[in-house]
Amino acid sequence: MNKIFISFLCFFTFTSIHSQINEIGVFLGGSNFIGDVGSTTYIAPNEPAFGILYKWNKSPRHAYRFSYTQSQISGDDHDSNETGRYNRGYTFKNNIKELSAGLEFNFFDFNLHDSKVKFTPYMYSGLSYFFYDELYVISGVTHKDGLKSNVAIPMTLGVKTNFSRNFVLGLEVGARYTFTDNIDGSNPSDGNLPKFGNINNNDWYVFSGLTLTYTFGEKPCYCAESK
Repeated sequence: MNKIFISFLCFFTFTSIHSQINEIGVFLGGSNFIGDVGSTTYIAPNEPAFGILYKWNKSPRHAYRFSYTQSQISGDDHDSNETGRYNRGYTFKNNIKELSAGLEFNFFDFNLHDSKVKFTPYMYSGLSYFFYDELYVISGVTHKDGLKSNVAIPMTLGVKTNFSRNFVLGLEVGARYTFTDNIDGSNPSDGNLPKFGNINNNDWYVFSGLTLTYTFGEKPCYCAESK
């Protein structure tokens, strides 16, 4: 029994070293908000963001990706170049906790079984489900009114490289189009509460930063075709 266990352990170690189909790692970066309060700059991180992610590389060109990311989202009208917003002076803070799943597409072949250093731009999209605080604003003061959840569509662009045999480093910017207009408290679900801003446009939030993943797992079947 001990010989079988040792043989199995050695085999697992060998396959883990010589083949990579899975990636697991972290995201570290920042977040910013695009909506009815605060700056209108699309990429301007003003709060820290962090998360974990897992990828299953189905081929050198695409991978299934799953992630959890969280951040405080905030906005301040005094950061806006629009005179009306600046003079209004509203602020808000919200907490975003997001689960996301989808497909990551590599523009160039990114065969992790090949130990050579590779580089590729990539894009990711799918579906995100996130939790946030329901907000409303009265006399310029933002209040919380319980926890809400909604869905968003992530649209991410990035570049990545396998700078060592078992690690992949990426740099990405991911905008989320949400199906709510009340991350900033401008359009509360309670019809008796005041609304402001453009209630016909939904909110966006953006995660920008670095991903660092460790590669492991069984040899992917596509490796036999890669030379």
